[in-house]
Amino acid sequence: MISDRHAPHQQPYGTAYEQMLEKVRYEGAYPTRERADEAVRLVLSGLGRQVTGDERVDLAACLPLEAARVLTAQIPDTQPRTGWAFVKDLAARTGASLATTRWDTGSVFSAVAAYAGSDLITRILHQLPTGYALLFGRAELTTAA
Repeated sequence: MISDRHAPHQQPYGTAYEQMLEKVRYEGAYPTRERADEAVRLVLSGLGRQVTGDERVDLAACLPLEAARVLTAQIPDTQPRTGWAFVKDLAARTGASLATTRWDTGSVFSAVAAYAGSDLITRILHQLPTGYALLFGRAELTTAA
């Protein structure tokens, strides 16, 4: 048997995660599944540093196993970031432009919202600082002073 030792070994993903990647790939118009996977891992890592408590547990339970592992592998930050600071932090970590990182965030959050459902996303948005609603494709509603 001939094998190529230089070929990267790719661990197969579960069907649910493959479907999530396809949704992100479609929503984000990414050319490859690998590019969609990069976006998912980047954004879910960042989200894992922001979401805490029951919302974190409930979100992980809704996501495919591979995505839940990425989310829960992160230690939550002690100071939550606004939505814009979240995007800037992700861009700084990867060296990508703010526009690309904003696009990645919206594409992944769209898929996350589909898995989590409206009620859980609303709970998460109530927990997070301002700016995340727009990233999830929702209006940013504020109460009158």
